Amino acid sequence: MVGVPTMRTWVEPVVAGSQVASAFCDTALLLVVKDYYNQTNVTAPSHVLEDAQQKAVSNFYIIYNLVLGLSPLVSAYGLSKLGDRMHRKIPICFPLLGYLGSKTLLLLLILLGWPIEVMYGAAAFSGLTGGFTTLWAGIMALGSLGSSESRRSLRLIIIELVYGLAGFLGSMASGYLFIGFGDHYREGTVLVVCSISCYAFCLLYSVFVLIVPTPVAPCPDKAKSAEEVGSQLPVHTKEATRGSSQPSESSSSSPVSPSKLIIIMLFVAAIIYDLAVVGAMNILPLFLLREPLSWDAVEIGYSNAAGYAIFITSFLGVFVFSKYLRDITMIMIGVASFSAGILIMAFVRQTFLFYLARAVMLFALIPLPIIRSMLSKHVEGSSYGKLFVLLELSLVATGVVTSTVYNKIYQNTLNWYSGFCFVLSFLVGCLSLLPLSIVAIRQCSTTGSFQILIK
Repeated sequence: MVGVPTMRTWVEPVVAGSQVASAFCDTALLLVVKDYYNQTNVTAPSHVLEDAQQKAVSNFYIIYNLVLGLSPLVSAYGLSKLGDRMHRKIPICFPLLGYLGSKTLLLLLILLGWPIEVMYGAAAFSGLTGGFTTLWAGIMALGSLGSSESRRSLRLIIIELVYGLAGFLGSMASGYLFIGFGDHYREGTVLVVCSISCYAFCLLYSVFVLIVPTPVAPCPDKAKSAEEVGSQLPVHTKEATRGSSQPSESSSSSPVSPSKLIIIMLFVAAIIYDLAVVGAMNILPLFLLREPLSWDAVEIGYSNAAGYAIFITSFLGVFVFSKYLRDITMIMIGVASFSAGILIMAFVRQTFLFYLARAVMLFALIPLPIIRSMLSKHVEGSSYGKLFVLLELSLVATGVVTSTVYNKIYQNTLNWYSGFCFVLSFLVGCLSLLPLSIVAIRQCSTTGSFQILIK
């Protein structure tokens, strides 16, 4: 019975269940929207229909993503603050409740033939109850609380791995479920019902099974070396650790500014990198639906699964790299991996090139969870919820603007060069290396050695 409480602290079932549900719903929504705008333009010639459909679907997602991204700004910080002060499960349960409501509206839309604009209201309801912003911040807070500083990067990437594996399985199944039951039910019904069932499971698990883990106390005396601890902890903690052996160096260092600078630069790097990723990934489904690829539901499911496979390779990358490389080095490797892969995506005209681009992006997931891990080492455990939700809100706000801008750019470059947005993401991704370089240089100056890049 000793092991039962430990198992009940696992947040992975919530991550897996909610991501399978999201994968089902994402495929259903995309294809339902596509079919909706097909029916509204049935009299148009085929080439005109495809362009009109692309623009209509793009415009729908501009508004949908705006509502979905902006509405959590109202409630996310408050829910996370309540989670820090009252109960850690609040930022998890409220968003799950919102997901249940919004997916139920999608089901009613399919069954009753409601206009597609109903989904704007569904997005608003989901966002006002916290949305993914609050849910993911709550999950990251629980993951950080239950892990030591030395293993936190690996712990957070394991959560991301579960997220990716669940998305992989959900995406693989989603296309077949959409098509397989199309003759017996309205298209998308089975997918949305499965999505609602998964969210219901996650909510019940969170309320009745999940236990908040006890924070793991830091052990500076067990750190590998004083320099290694100093490179990742706040300066006042570093001074306490190094004070007895190096009093002169401790007394001469600034107690606040290095940590503040590192936190700011990590935030900037995360925002810029997320801008590149979100922009490219928002355009990718539209890119796959039109010529020369013109993929159907099954191929879209495969493409999503290929994207989620990156979670596996990124986990393996962190598992191996963390033994030899510093956090900041792993982040840079991830940025380079994504940037190279998305540049190849700009020239995709055949199926094999798409999967080649995905293969090059095998470490693209590494940057954000490792940035979260580095940030958590600069604040107290009681502030994890607020820290992570501020980061998520920053990413969401940037993502909303990015989604709108990229969709407009895609519409204007559609007939000129449909891969232009991917070239733009390549340039933005490379730009995120600048603040990361500042962090590396600052850590080098703090430790007095360029060994900050390797262990």
